[in-house]
Amino acid sequence: MSHHLDTPLAAQNGQLYIDDLYVFNGDRGTVFIMDVNSSVTGDDIQHGFHPEARYEFRVHLDGAALEELTYRVAFSPPDVEGQQAFSLYALVGSEARADDAAGTLLVEGRTGDLASNNGVRIWAGRVADPFYVDLDQLAVIDAALSNGAKVDASKWRPENAKNSFAGKTVQSIVIEVAEQDEPLTPGTHLGVWCTTKLATDAGGWRTINRAGHPMMWPIFWPKDTDFSDPANARHPSDDLSAEGDGFASLIARVVAANGTSGDPEGHGRAVVGRIFPDVLPFEVGSAAGYGFAVHNGRTLSDNVAEAMFSLVLNAGVTTGLTAVVTAQARDTKFPYVVPA
Repeated sequence: MSHHLDTPLAAQNGQLYIDDLYVFNGDRGTVFIMDVNSSVTGDDIQHGFHPEARYEFRVHLDGAALEELTYRVAFSPPDVEGQQAFSLYALVGSEARADDAAGTLLVEGRTGDLASNNGVRIWAGRVADPFYVDLDQLAVIDAALSNGAKVDASKWRPENAKNSFAGKTVQSIVIEVAEQDEPLTPGTHLGVWCTTKLATDAGGWRTINRAGHPMMWPIFWPKDTDFSDPANARHPSDDLSAEGDGFASLIARVVAANGTSGDPEGHGRAVVGRIFPDVLPFEVGSAAGYGFAVHNGRTLSDNVAEAMFSLVLNAGVTTGLTAVVTAQARDTKFPYVVPA
C-alpha cells in the first residue's frame, strides 16, 4: 500500500501515514526503507517522526503466513535543534507479532546521523522523495477502475506527463542488515510489510497504516481520505478472504470495458493472486526490481506506477516518466536516499 497524503485530513497526521516501502540488496546486506509524512500535503506539515508512535518493518520468512521478524523504531520528541533520538529493536519468533514484547535493542542514534552496531546500520531523517508519478494520470486510471469503464485517453497524454512529486520531501527510515545475520541470509525468501502504530490511552497500541505492494492505496482505496478502511489495520494473512472476491470483480469489470482480456474474471483472480497477501516479496541477496514480469523487492528507481497500472488493466500503460526524473533523489551509497 502507498498513500501520498494529498488530502487535508491526512495532512494532520502525516507522521503516521506511509508513503512508500522499499526493499533491496545494498552494499552490505538487505535494505529496508519506509517513507512517511510527505510534503505534498503542503508547507505546514508537522516535521519529524511521531514521538508516541512505532514504525515497524514486519518480515515473513519463506512463505510463512505470519511474520517471524520485526524491526521496530521509536523516536523521542525533537530537541531544540529539531533532532530526535531513536532506538531500533529486533523482535523474533512469536514476539515479532506481539505489541507487548520489548525485543532486543540493536542500535540507538539521532535523526540525521548514521548509527550502526554489529552489522546493522540505520539512518532516519527528511529526504528528497524518490517516488514519481503524474497524479493526473492516476485520476484517469482510478476513474476507469471505480466505474468499470474504458480509460479516457483524452484526459491525459504521456507526452504531457509531469512528476507531481518533484521537489517534494518525505521522512525516511533506512535500515541495512548484513547478509550474514540470521535469518537474512542469501537465498531466504522474504515477505515484507511495514506499519505505523500509535500508543493508546489504555496502554496498548493501535495500528494506523500499513504498506506492502506499491500503489495499493491510490489505486484501490483512493477515497479512503480519513484512513478508516479496515484494511489499514488488517493483517495481510486476512487480505484474500476479506477482499479477494471484491478486488477480482473490480478488476474484471475494467478489463472487460477496455477489451484487454478474453477472460476478465480469470484476469481479476490472477491479479488478486499477485497482490494478496499484501506483502512485498524479496529474495535476500538477489537483484531487486518491481516491474512487469517480476515482483522482487523494490528499488528507489522502479517505475511502480507503470507496473501496477499495466497489471490491473492487462495492457501496457506508460506513465510518460522514467527514473531519470528522480536521479538526484537517490544515492549508490548508504543511506541510499538523499537528505533534504
